[in-house]
Amino acid sequence: MDTKALLQPTTYRFMDQSEMGPSFSALQSFATDDTLAISVGQGLSPTAARLWVHHQTVVLGIPDARLPYIGEGVDFLKEQGYKAIVRNSGGLAVVLDEGVLNLSFIFQDGKHVDIHQGYEAMVHFIQLLFEEESFPIEAYEITQSYCPGTYDLSIGGKKFAGISQRRVKNGSAVQIYVCVTGSGSERADLIRRFYEVSKKGENTTFTYPDIDPTCMASLEELFGKPLSVQEVRNRILYKLHELSGHITTDPLSQQEMVWFDKRFEQMVERNEKALARLEK
Repeated sequence: MDTKALLQPTTYRFMDQSEMGPSFSALQSFATDDTLAISVGQGLSPTAARLWVHHQTVVLGIPDARLPYIGEGVDFLKEQGYKAIVRNSGGLAVVLDEGVLNLSFIFQDGKHVDIHQGYEAMVHFIQLLFEEESFPIEAYEITQSYCPGTYDLSIGGKKFAGISQRRVKNGSAVQIYVCVTGSGSERADLIRRFYEVSKKGENTTFTYPDIDPTCMASLEELFGKPLSVQEVRNRILYKLHELSGHITTDPLSQQEMVWFDKRFEQMVERNEKALARLEK
């Protein structure tokens, strides 16, 4: 299946969790995407698109939990007003706050969709979403950003979004964070200081990014005009309608709630295990 076909299913299942508030945990988000991936993968749900926002949260990658002074790093984040969790998809530390909108596409991958097609579908969607702004959006690694990757999205060399992907059974959750408002460089500086505290200049087997805060920005900064998470949320919904023409807003079914409870429990256990050394 090609990239454009992935984005044009007969039906989109749209789930908006962008206004759940500060009590909505990122652990719940990752468990929800796992649940939807199982459901879509089994053909019980159409292709899903989920929006989510989390307040003052730093989502760590598994390698971050192995930093030599991670306990001090997490304490530093707490002092700055952020909670830390460890996610189940790839990548390194990213900042989530009320100015960062996250979008997940959950595709049925089966044996017909390779991992690159999932990434490219998300890149193409974001380019379509903002094409009227006339700023060319490019996808390549911004090496001195936080959580650098091949599918970093940038304008003029300044990164505003990053993509990760998680495959569960026959479903694939492609997740992007988009820095809509606020200061991209301030978010980057928070993660730069987190690594300074957590690493203290020691040599590590894993190579962590050497972050330059000036290479990151929000869309509001890049477009040079006011923008809001709600406005981007509306753009996404309109674009989904344009691509598919049929949108459902079904909540999680009884079976999906069973899967969610199990996945959420696994996420909590994984976090407790990954961060257990902090208490030693």
